Amino acid sequence: MNSFIHADFCLETEVAQNLYHNYAANQPIIDYHCHLSPQEIAEDKCWDNITQVWLYGDHYKWRAMRSNGVSERLCTGDASDREKFSAWAATVPATLRNPLYHWTHLELKKYFGYEKLLSPKTEDEVWNLSLERMSEESFSARGLMKSSGVELVCTTDDPIDSLEHHIAIKNDPTFDIQVLPTWRPDKGMAVENAGEFNQWLDALAQRSNIDITNFDSYMTALNKQHDFFHQVGCRLSDHGIETAYALDYTDQEIKMIFDEIRSGKELSELKILKFKSAMLYHFGVMDAAKGWTQQYHLGAIRNNNSRLFKSLGPDTGFDSIGDFDLARPLAKLLDRLDSNNQLAKTILYNLNPRDNEVLATMIGNFQDGSVAGKMQLGSGWWFLDQMEGMTRQIEALSQLGLLSRFVGMLTDSRSFLSYTRHDYFRRILCNILGNDVKRGLLPNDTDLLGSMVRDISYNNAENYFGFDL
Repeated sequence: MNSFIHADFCLETEVAQNLYHNYAANQPIIDYHCHLSPQEIAEDKCWDNITQVWLYGDHYKWRAMRSNGVSERLCTGDASDREKFSAWAATVPATLRNPLYHWTHLELKKYFGYEKLLSPKTEDEVWNLSLERMSEESFSARGLMKSSGVELVCTTDDPIDSLEHHIAIKNDPTFDIQVLPTWRPDKGMAVENAGEFNQWLDALAQRSNIDITNFDSYMTALNKQHDFFHQVGCRLSDHGIETAYALDYTDQEIKMIFDEIRSGKELSELKILKFKSAMLYHFGVMDAAKGWTQQYHLGAIRNNNSRLFKSLGPDTGFDSIGDFDLARPLAKLLDRLDSNNQLAKTILYNLNPRDNEVLATMIGNFQDGSVAGKMQLGSGWWFLDQMEGMTRQIEALSQLGLLSRFVGMLTDSRSFLSYTRHDYFRRILCNILGNDVKRGLLPNDTDLLGSMVRDISYNNAENYFGFDL
């Protein structure tokens, strides 16, 4: 019996198989957006068992386990690692047709050499095999990155971060994979809570050594940190926002709003939205001045379960797809930047699948010929990071833009085992093209199609972001 994950997994035609094996599979990985811990990379973290590397912090798996009737104790609670693994093994058979089923077995195959299906019947076998594999010297944070063919990763970092671990990695001659920071200034516009925002401002003041007393000194401190990130190798920013913010405002209004929030006063909803609008614009100007790429992750409604948010905190599996007015404010924000010739290279990610075509046409409004694919429709993200989601993103971009200029996949993950998502994407891409050839919709020209596959898998990202590879 053939293993479930085999050489031609997801590849339904000979053309797809040829494209994948000869043009996609061996391309290096540029993972330009992830949530890996730079400290764990700097320290070359090792794990005691598969639960620690596979289940800790993985809210995808926690959501599935909760849906399967697993108690919180076995997800994020005080159960032993062995108990948590057993609960996950019992959940896996229930994930059929969920992307977790594919991801789980892709990862077991690649990193543990395991070709059977995970279930309560095989959990002891997998647990013991993983202990043996993880005792090997190469099974570490850095070892997994090397064995995955990773060339460069961009982590996600707060402007107040010291970047000490990035600097340590950069100065380590024994490790040749680049680990670069990404500027994530969400807290710099999160003025919904005066106390939390002022705590963050105090930390920024300390990090930048600038006394933040008004909006001008705030911007001076931000720009200083932005310069510092650039010096350490940062070339991307990232914004996790519900929707774009683009209300009209005056500079004087923003200065007065800042004075209110700095004094501890809670803001009205209108003032909050005006401040967010101003900050998104200023962040965009800063990025454009340095030739960075800005990323907008749009459409998540977060922390919906207030009871469990209070006990577990954010990023624990209680976020969902939001339903926001997107097109008009986004167009206004991008136009505001473009009108002053300050629109940076931009990647737009949507979480609501209805917005694929909206954003695929939006990027066409602001392509200016300065860079091939300057405006990008980002890969299927979060809840859309699965076969149907990636396929719909590819279809929308193909029909309304240029798929050939797409910068490709990313992991958006906290796990060192998630690089199989690049492989999964490449297989899906090649399968789509192979089926198009079979249907007579594309020419059966291996060189033509193979060149595009190679570009999307690696070359486009290498050329687009301006990394010093």
